[in-house]
Amino acid sequence: MAQFYTHLANFARMEIVGRPLRLPFFVLTCGVLFAERGYRTAIFAKETRQQTTSGVAAALWFPYDAEPLEKVIPWALETFHLLIDLACVPESGVAMIELRQFSRTSEIQIPNWAISLGGHVIPSGVEEFREFTSGYAITVPLMDTTIYLDYLANRFVAAGGSIAANVHFEKLEDVDRKFDLVINCAGIGARELVQDADLQPHRGQVAIVSKIDKLSCAIVCDDAPLMYAIPRRNDCVFGGTNEISDDLDVDLKSTTRILDECSRVLNIDKPNVLVERVGLRPFRKSGVRVERDCLSDGRAVIHNYGHGGSGFTLSWGCAKDVLAACRSVGQEPAKPTSLF
Repeated sequence: MAQFYTHLANFARMEIVGRPLRLPFFVLTCGVLFAERGYRTAIFAKETRQQTTSGVAAALWFPYDAEPLEKVIPWALETFHLLIDLACVPESGVAMIELRQFSRTSEIQIPNWAISLGGHVIPSGVEEFREFTSGYAITVPLMDTTIYLDYLANRFVAAGGSIAANVHFEKLEDVDRKFDLVINCAGIGARELVQDADLQPHRGQVAIVSKIDKLSCAIVCDDAPLMYAIPRRNDCVFGGTNEISDDLDVDLKSTTRILDECSRVLNIDKPNVLVERVGLRPFRKSGVRVERDCLSDGRAVIHNYGHGGSGFTLSWGCAKDVLAACRSVGQEPAKPTSLF
């Protein structure tokens, strides 16, 4: 189970705990934020970077499968503007891309959060994709996780952090008592770690295929059957599924359906499948949890999990709220620095 702890010279110690890692970017994002603010920080993970599902995730900025919207959208917009800055850093793996969102069944409405992005919103026709009845386009950040996760890890280490693997906790109270503050980034693992019955695994399956030269924008349709095609620097992500299930095994029938639908929409021959992956979106029925709590042993804990399908989309916004909550319990670094 992944974790990262921070030892603060002349201050109390804290530890950040993650689940058996399949989406380590929240731990890395928080790690970068704290390390670059002057905290002495270390990350311990069961799996790291490209070993995880994050390494093949589409990671397109888009609020999806997370509640409540009154909290999700501000976190998402905060992250959006920070990712725009990262898109100016070539080695980050972040780039701006046109996202075309379509509907097969009705007149799609441009959401208010998209309208709030001003010049990034462009009404879109459906001439190229005749099976869709309506759509819109918006320019959003795309995080190529085959690059972005390494960038975050390298940035974390450059700020003085360290990374180790193969650490596991059964419950938060197992964290060494020398740590006065625990930050819980456990994702779907919080079901067991803190006995949170509100967490629900939303299973997603994707096929990573060869790069498609003619595809320069991201195509998404939420109507059944769910489909998306997300071009990355060296390959393309075809999806997908969203079902309540803990099953991490690849379903060959789902792969066939995904390939058939994406190829049909794009009007291309079926591309070569490089790898198939399954991940569990940590959806929380009562909403994303970013809040202060108390362990049974009296120590403070700050929870940061339940982001559903919006993990990358909410990551920096939630991390900044975690930092604020940390400071609210009296934890301050010796040498505060800016985030970027």
